[in-house]
Amino acid sequence: MRATMILLPLQLEEEPRWTWSTTLTADWGAGRNARMRVRPRLTTSHWTGNIDVAARVADKLVDNAARHGKPFGAGHVVLRLTLLHTDELLIEVDDSDPSFPDFEAAASGSLHPDCGLWWVNHYRAKLSWAVKRDANDVVIGKTVQALLPVTWGEPT
Repeated sequence: MRATMILLPLQLEEEPRWTWSTTLTADWGAGRNARMRVRPRLTTSHWTGNIDVAARVADKLVDNAARHGKPFGAGHVVLRLTLLHTDELLIEVDDSDPSFPDFEAAASGSLHPDCGLWWVNHYRAKLSWAVKRDANDVVIGKTVQALLPVTWGEPT
C-alpha cells in the first residue's frame, strides 16, 4: 500500500529577516553559478549557518531544475533565498515543469549520492515542493524548497 503525500507551500508567519532572488540561465553551469552567487549574499546577510553547505544545497537545487525541470521561456530558472526569524534559511528554485516525479525518493534520502538532491537530505534540509501558479491561478511550473537549519550536528 502506498501513502499519498500532499505538500503545501511554506507559509511565512511574519516578514523574513532578509530575502534575495535572481534568475539564472538553465545550462550546464547553472548550479556552479548559483553557488558563486549565494556565498557573498549570505555573507552580507550575516547568516550564522554554514554558508558553504547552503551554497552547495542551492547549487544542487538549481542544477536539478536546469537538468530535469523545464526552464522558463528565455531558458532560465529562478533562485530565491529567505532568512527567517528562526535563523533557518529557505532556498527556493522555480522552473516551468509542474511535476516532480522522484520527489519521495529525493525527500527520503534514498537516492544515490551521485544524484544532486542526495546532498539536500545529507545536510538535513527539509525538502518540499508545490505547484507554482500565476496571478490568475494558472499552473506555470513548480517551486522546490529546501529549509536549511542553522545548525544540524554531524552529517550522516
